[in-house]
Amino acid sequence: MTKPLWLEDINVGDRFTTGTYEVTAKAIYEFADEWDPQPFHLSEQAAEETFFNGLAASGWHTAAITMKLLVGDVPIATGIIGASIQLAWPSPTRPGDVLHVELEVTDVRRSKSNPDRGFLTTTYKTINQHGEVRQQATGNLLVFTRPE
Repeated sequence: MTKPLWLEDINVGDRFTTGTYEVTAKAIYEFADEWDPQPFHLSEQAAEETFFNGLAASGWHTAAITMKLLVGDVPIATGIIGASIQLAWPSPTRPGDVLHVELEVTDVRRSKSNPDRGFLTTTYKTINQHGEVRQQATGNLLVFTRPE
């Protein structure tokens, strides 16, 4: 098990690469049915006639997979707590994609008003097995300092 990281353990330039997650058509349909019921997420045939030219996972499904991967492999002691995010989906996630996330810490700052915590600025990409970026983001994470 990886040692949990507190604010003071994390530095600008630190990088994390997660394990992988394989996306299936069944998972795309199930997520879309519950959360984003649009034709290009619900039917291969309907999706062929859209901008996507084939079945595409919801961006929110890709975001949820990204979160699962980050939580599993970025060992922040008190969890991945988002404060803000800038998010883009440059290409659609497809059935058969095997996704992983690459994250880099670009800023670390301690809160002046609450010295028991601080913020990390991170950039990360969700990438498939062919190197295609399916999601990219800049996020600010709330991270706590090690308890005394």
